Amino acid sequence: MSRKDDFIQYINEGYSSKGDSIILGGAIFEGEPLPDAHVKIPLKTINRHGLVAGATGTGKTKTIQVLSEQLSSFGIPVLMMDIKGDFSGIAKEGTELPFITERHTKINIPYNVSAFPVELMSLSEQNGVRLRATVSEFGPVLFSRILGLNDVQAGVVAVIFKYCDDNKMPLLDLKDIKKVINYITEEGKDEIEEHYGKISTSTTGTILRKIIELEQQGADIFFGEMSFDINDLMRIDENGKGYINIIRLTDIQDKPKLFSTFMLSLLAEIYQQMPEQGDSGQPELVIFIDEAHLIFNEASKALLEQIESIVKLIRSKGIGIFFVTQNPMDVPSGVLAQLGLKVQHALRAFTANDRKAIKMTAENYPISEYYKTDETLTNLGIGEALVTALNEKGIPTPLTATMMRAPMSRMDVLTTAEIDDINAHSKLVKKYSEVIDRESAYEMLNKKIEAVEQETAAKEEQVQQQKEAKKEASEPMSQTTKSVIKVLTSATFIRGAFGILTKLFRK
Repeated sequence: MSRKDDFIQYINEGYSSKGDSIILGGAIFEGEPLPDAHVKIPLKTINRHGLVAGATGTGKTKTIQVLSEQLSSFGIPVLMMDIKGDFSGIAKEGTELPFITERHTKINIPYNVSAFPVELMSLSEQNGVRLRATVSEFGPVLFSRILGLNDVQAGVVAVIFKYCDDNKMPLLDLKDIKKVINYITEEGKDEIEEHYGKISTSTTGTILRKIIELEQQGADIFFGEMSFDINDLMRIDENGKGYINIIRLTDIQDKPKLFSTFMLSLLAEIYQQMPEQGDSGQPELVIFIDEAHLIFNEASKALLEQIESIVKLIRSKGIGIFFVTQNPMDVPSGVLAQLGLKVQHALRAFTANDRKAIKMTAENYPISEYYKTDETLTNLGIGEALVTALNEKGIPTPLTATMMRAPMSRMDVLTTAEIDDINAHSKLVKKYSEVIDRESAYEMLNKKIEAVEQETAAKEEQVQQQKEAKKEASEPMSQTTKSVIKVLTSATFIRGAFGILTKLFRK
């Protein structure tokens, strides 16, 4: 048996699967793609998470487009974080161009154009399904970690949440929690100290500044009602295809704290609400996080620990998470160790630091007798990648240079008119378009403060009236009063008065 035949057998055995699988492409041997050695990922292990990495322009977006299409075809919904805004074309059929026909002939995979059901979502004021969450839903621990608070400050946040729970005051948006902070620092200071202990004004001041920083990144739009129901991510269309939910994030690239806030809250909400799946045959939802470094670069140590913890635990709920970034080193080692599927596109070595990074990247992949990993990483063409995954038994598959299949949908963005058409026919846009501002902590505390002020003003007025009455009673007689009394008591007046009376009696 030739070395090529050995390689084909090695790949086919390594990627064999009894259940449903996603076919990514064909294996490459000595620079040539093979038509009878397909690289397949079992659906059963998709919830073991993954990484799609590579330099700009090497094909990462097309790879996640292919993965999303395949998942949708199996009735598995997808949530896609679209930072660059180049993923929306998946809603429309692609076009079979000559280079696509040639590629699919080489790897012996049929090519059929197709469109997929899409929902366009937004964290900001862009058109689409508005995504929101309330402060209460975050809870004190997660909210503190997002703000990057220390233990003392986090303890004060816990007191704030407890006070609001005890007094049945909902914390819905940022103005609610800001109002509570101001209240416990000023008008309600004695009340809080009596029931919950003394709180330092310097601590509440720090918390308030952190909230304002978050608010300046656009979080005031995100926090509020109505809250997004994660069950709306799990929809299947009338043809049995899973919805691809695209969150358009092109306008928050410079707001990483808002991005990481949303991602962490979403993952926490999914983990809390989704039931345990056990050893299921396919995932319930797959999440792709594009430009993943935006989460990790700005994250505090506590926030990174929270992300790592959720990534470890959420797979038992049938949720797969895929991080998309330029270099695997962008992902913390604790998270990287949890990623079962790795699709590594080409890396470019322009500097000595680049070459060091490539060597470090190569060490994250299984050793292969057919490839020198560090050299292969720099020699991959556009639309080619090194792939390793987990088979149905959880064993890593062979590291394989792969010519990736082409997307079946449009490899370009939607026009403004096409975006408007999708939104116009979306049930979710209608559902979440209304902004609700019901009575919450802000309004309730304002009423409480107003009532106290009115009561205080009434008491002060009553006291003032009493003072004035007392003053009048104790004041000496005025000069006019004295003059009148003097006249009334003078001898002339008395004689005159008696004279008049005498005349009257004589008559």
